[in-house]
Amino acid sequence: MAELDAIVAAVRASRGFAHKQDISAVMGRLQGTPAAPGGLPNGDDCAVLPDPSGGGYLLFAIEGLVQDFVEAMPWFAGYSGVLVNLSDIAAMGGRPTAVVDALWSDGEATAAELLAGMRCAAERYGVPLVGGHTNLRAGGAQLAVAVLGRATRLIRSFTARPGDTLLMAVDLRGRWHDPYPFWDASTEAPAERLRGDMELLPALAESGLVDAGKDISMAGLLGTLLMLVECSGVGARVVLDGIPRPAGLPPGDAALLRWLAAFPSFGHVLSVRPAVAAQVAARFTSRGIACAAIGEVVAGSRLDLSLDGREATLWDTAEQAFITAGACHA
Repeated sequence: MAELDAIVAAVRASRGFAHKQDISAVMGRLQGTPAAPGGLPNGDDCAVLPDPSGGGYLLFAIEGLVQDFVEAMPWFAGYSGVLVNLSDIAAMGGRPTAVVDALWSDGEATAAELLAGMRCAAERYGVPLVGGHTNLRAGGAQLAVAVLGRATRLIRSFTARPGDTLLMAVDLRGRWHDPYPFWDASTEAPAERLRGDMELLPALAESGLVDAGKDISMAGLLGTLLMLVECSGVGARVVLDGIPRPAGLPPGDAALLRWLAAFPSFGHVLSVRPAVAAQVAARFTSRGIACAAIGEVVAGSRLDLSLDGREATLWDTAEQAFITAGACHA
């Protein structure tokens, strides 16, 4: 039987959780800076501005990749740099317009691998890579990628409500990239399918079925959910026994922990009204993407977990802020 307390301790001590907690220190130093006209509070997967060209919203996202990953797997790091940004745009109900990058390398060889990965992702998802910044004389390899997109209706981090059903949607048709916590359901999938899957989120937003959620980030399922409930000023209960997971996942704490910490190439946690939960889930399952109810949103400030009949609190944002609600950034 899994030891839930050990899982809670390991998740709290994970690298992904530590990186997300760094956000609060950064945002504290930006308090009081001028806000963009019509901009919405930080805390979503993208920065949001009104679209002056005719309604809706402009979405901006940027991701910096950890240096050890870039140096060890430059092609996949380049591919992932594009993918994670496209996922951020989709997570907010948007469609991407164009991608730019900034890369540093200690020579052309590593840069070529990074660029090849970025180009492959951009071509497979049908999004142009339009420019960026290059330095081939740096002391090591680093990469940041940014994307512009548009949305007509938003999926946000601030709109989860007590009583909502929590859905986890994740593409399980993938494989691990050892030794990293990356579940790759993208690089070998048909390009047409990838583009259609990305269209699911904006279609759900525009139908009015989904208005709250986030894509599962490097903080894993639970870190992503914690950011969502903190920004929404609510709590949640999650039944770990019910989360979708890859077939053949070995029993035991280590395998479960790895999956809870995974960054899936297509993974979202959504907070939806119970009356439409089955309809929303069907949109994903009709495309071969696993989607299941994993818990509910509740009043309060705690993220509580249950597993094998045991219960534990992962985090209470009333006692300790995670990324500081109201000054959030994903």
